[in-house]
Amino acid sequence: MSQILPEHESSPRLREQRIQKLEKIKSLGIDPYPYKFSRTHKAIELQTKYKDLQNSQETNDKVTVSGRIHNERNDWMFIDLYDDSGKIQLYCDKEKLDKKNTELLPLLDKGDFIGATGTVRRTPRGELSIKVNEVTLLCKSLLPLPEIIEGKKRHLGIHDIETRYRQRYLDLIVTPATKETFKKRAQIISEIRNYLDSKGYLEIDTPVLQVEAGGAEARPFVTHHNALGMDLYLRIATELHLKRLIVGGFEKVYELGRVFRNEGISTKHNPEFTSIELYEAYADYNGMMDLTEDLIKSTCLKVNGKLQTEYRGKIIDFEKPWTRVSMLELIKEYTKLDLSRYINHEESVKAIHELPQLLKNTGINVSDCTSVGEIIIEIFEERVESKLIQPVFVTDFPLEVSPLAKKHRSKNGLVERFELYINGWELANSFSELTDPLDQRKRLEEQAKKKAAGDHEAHPLDIDFITALEYGLPPTGGLGIGIDRLIMILTNSASIRDVIAFPTMKPL
Repeated sequence: MSQILPEHESSPRLREQRIQKLEKIKSLGIDPYPYKFSRTHKAIELQTKYKDLQNSQETNDKVTVSGRIHNERNDWMFIDLYDDSGKIQLYCDKEKLDKKNTELLPLLDKGDFIGATGTVRRTPRGELSIKVNEVTLLCKSLLPLPEIIEGKKRHLGIHDIETRYRQRYLDLIVTPATKETFKKRAQIISEIRNYLDSKGYLEIDTPVLQVEAGGAEARPFVTHHNALGMDLYLRIATELHLKRLIVGGFEKVYELGRVFRNEGISTKHNPEFTSIELYEAYADYNGMMDLTEDLIKSTCLKVNGKLQTEYRGKIIDFEKPWTRVSMLELIKEYTKLDLSRYINHEESVKAIHELPQLLKNTGINVSDCTSVGEIIIEIFEERVESKLIQPVFVTDFPLEVSPLAKKHRSKNGLVERFELYINGWELANSFSELTDPLDQRKRLEEQAKKKAAGDHEAHPLDIDFITALEYGLPPTGGLGIGIDRLIMILTNSASIRDVIAFPTMKPL
């Protein structure tokens, strides 16, 4: 059975011991916090360059490395040094070191940053090492790194998940898998940008502070600007400003960045998260489906080397053509409920009264729903969503829940909208964007009434956005993707907090 060493209880004592060592180091005339250091190689570069070096073979090649001490053995004869690329072993023969270095070694601790110069060798046991002739202290650490005891062994590590999230810097030091996750996150984001840039999209920044927080159904964070004497909102989406850019003459734009929603926290939700939204003139939601599938497949292949990925014991297959199916068809498949007739406008008024009775024995509570569209969404979320494990485009949403989407060109009461589901999660949302300014005004006025009635997530009536539409928005396809959830799947991470470096946490 493993346990965490109670470092938090002994830290004041150990910190005092390290401060005493620090004073001794200063007395030797050594600066424990120098300004810079020049190295010749990272650990991975040496491991690659000397991969064919035989056991017990030595070279005269002189190298300089730097990093953090993770472990030492045999009274500082062997040191495991880590930089951001990996590990290299240092071999310190005290008889070959000068007096200052031999006095410095016992004053070092795990967690200290050092530089080392020496020649490359491989030990009889096969460990690539540097035979050190000079050690330079680069930073004296004052707090011990966390360790875990497993039987008679101890190693660096953190078992407490809260500590990993609150002190991410410690997690990154002692948990190699965490660092690999964030390296892959950076690669995923880079590949998404590269893909869109190659397709002629331009990334243009939009305001984080907004007069009206629109573009999604979500409760915003409110702040106050003192000089202007007015409340502002942290953006909940980038949609409405990106559409303004299409009005202004750009034809392909996107922004990948942070958005903020004042909502609950779960394994899939963090109040501050990363999304990408893109808009393309003269496209529709069918073109956005093609783009979404190709973008995610391309990214998965680049970062994972294949189009199948394991997520929490399930294999997600990105390779097969992704299913495209309407929401009403899925509801009928999984619940045997045919709701298509209730979409008809004449029937929808009666449906508000009929559907709750129809659903009475199903366990689906729709008492808070004020429209047929909301009832359909509730049924879908309760009975269908969790079953959509492989990539599937859920298409053709009710008009009442899609105030920014064009009416379906051939299906009454629906709009041209899709959401992408993978692992039972919504990963992307897309419309054939509504370009009729009069229709858009009417729909947002209805949303404003809901907002005035107490619905904090309803869309605001953004008059400037309506004005922009009246100057003319060409046919446009729009798409939003939740970057953090995509990264969770591609890195097999259980929680959104595992892929956000510094997740939102309640202070202790």
